[in-house]
Amino acid sequence: MPPTLSLGLDTFGDIAQGADGQPLPADQVLRDVVDQAVLADELGIDFIGLGEHHRDDFAIAAPEIVLAAIAARTRRIRLGTAVTVLSTDDPVRVFQRFSTLNALSNGRAEAILGRGSFTESYALFGHDMRQYDLLFEERLDLFARLLREERVSWQGQTRAPLHDATVHPRLGQPLTTWVGVGGSPESVVRVVRHDLHLMLAIIGGDPLRFKPYVDLYHQAIDQVSAQTGQKARPIGVHVPGFVAETDSAAREALWPHYQAMFGRIGRERGWPPVTKERYLGEVAHGALFVGAPETVARKIVRAVRGLGLQRFDLKYATGPQPHGDLMTCIRLYGETVIPMVHEMLAEHTPA
Repeated sequence: MPPTLSLGLDTFGDIAQGADGQPLPADQVLRDVVDQAVLADELGIDFIGLGEHHRDDFAIAAPEIVLAAIAARTRRIRLGTAVTVLSTDDPVRVFQRFSTLNALSNGRAEAILGRGSFTESYALFGHDMRQYDLLFEERLDLFARLLREERVSWQGQTRAPLHDATVHPRLGQPLTTWVGVGGSPESVVRVVRHDLHLMLAIIGGDPLRFKPYVDLYHQAIDQVSAQTGQKARPIGVHVPGFVAETDSAAREALWPHYQAMFGRIGRERGWPPVTKERYLGEVAHGALFVGAPETVARKIVRAVRGLGLQRFDLKYATGPQPHGDLMTCIRLYGETVIPMVHEMLAEHTPA
């Protein structure tokens, strides 16, 4: 078994349905997310990641605040975002929020930075979509500098320059920082250039189709290591899934909520209608890690071995799934799936 393998959970705080079948208010969903993270901590799950969104189907718009509430009620679970939409935020403020969270949690914070899969934040915060690539490139460059330099001088096109600036509070302990990558070679090379961790966001298709990106990451590391001594950092993946007592129970429990979520997104983006046949195909052969504990554990082991992972995060909430179902999924993941994964990997690890 890879000694550094970490198994975590992600959620966007999807607006869940209540006992009456109606959507819960966002404030209740946020409190439920905290309870879900507390349960994950009690079960020994390694990480909880909260995604940032700015739309009415997700409750989490300020993940670091929710993570601070979780920090106060947990002891060991690592706390991060999935992702922080860095393109439409100020890297200085993002650094300050994470350095504060890292202090409050005694070094348990992790930043996962990305561009996000939705675009609402661009208009909301006054940014130009025509600068989509430039915004992320400049902001990531500045954030990486803030991680490593106490006094920073920086100049770009998308924010005011810094002149010999020190940003407080400083990091008392190192902040693990990942970059969420959806599958472009340029994004993989960017992660290497900034010497950060690679997190592959896999939302469709066979996860092993991302193997060329893992290979590219290692090739890029090899090219720079002779000059800089830079070493490969852990590689992780984020995939959606759901765990229930049996395969059929998991498939049927998730389907109406998956259909509701992707039906809406599909209408917004002009995608073909969501069909149950396509859904079941993703469960059987794609990136939906849905099923009984053993089924999900075997899919995780296949991904870990096939991609050479050190981190696996299961996005356990998709659409308006009830809080009770999510708590059951978390419990099965922590109590059954994770031990199975470790056992399966250990069986084929040389002594």
